[in-house]
Amino acid sequence: MSIIEIKNLAKSFGGLSAVLNFNFRLDENELVGLIGPNGAGKTTVFNLITGVYKPDQGSIIFDGEEIVGRPPYNICARGIARTFQNIRLFNDLSVLDNVKIAAHKDVSYGLLSTIFRAPAFFRGEKQIEQESLKYLEIFKLADKKDELARNLPYGEQRRLEIARALATGPKLLILDEPAAGMNPQETKDLMNLIEWIRSDFNLTILLIEHDMSLVMGVCERIYVLDYGQIIAHGKPEEIRNNKQVIQAYLGEEVE
Repeated sequence: MSIIEIKNLAKSFGGLSAVLNFNFRLDENELVGLIGPNGAGKTTVFNLITGVYKPDQGSIIFDGEEIVGRPPYNICARGIARTFQNIRLFNDLSVLDNVKIAAHKDVSYGLLSTIFRAPAFFRGEKQIEQESLKYLEIFKLADKKDELARNLPYGEQRRLEIARALATGPKLLILDEPAAGMNPQETKDLMNLIEWIRSDFNLTILLIEHDMSLVMGVCERIYVLDYGQIIAHGKPEEIRNNKQVIQAYLGEEVE
């Protein structure tokens, strides 16, 4: 059963087509990659799915409902969470507070309980903190919960961003180049973590990544985007040997 289906999606900027006739499907609990050369339109697709951009045309059906035109907070509430190519944390807040902000999506207390500091407020806040600490434990960041996010090493900031996304309770997790800036060992650890997250949280994962060892190592299917259009789709081995894909990356004819 598909969790998200995209049909004939298109987006232009100043007359330049960033995405054109984009068709895509993800089934529940799949781990699928979206790859392509720089400027192919991959992040634009992510921004269209998450409501950052509104498409010029096309349909995005998520969990049985059309989400085109909905604001990002509504799309997040429906179960789509993402990370960003350039890390976007609340740098002047603590590691713990970064995750707690995401977990507040489902608070059980109301405005009056917050204003008057009613027992429901304290119960709710305690539950959110315990839930947030659970994610920090998973990502081996619990011992740094009180540090400012800006003071974490790069690799730990990446892990914190994923932890924050998971704290929203998504059905679909979208990762935009999570291995960017990581060394080979960190990338290998990330590969294992992504596979574990998909299994343990029963998630569907869509991944943009330039590190081919990561993409080929974890993805079950791969879509290849070039100049805003899908040029290939298949299993990792099929994509690895696809002449059109090789040409798109190398910029030359392949005999």
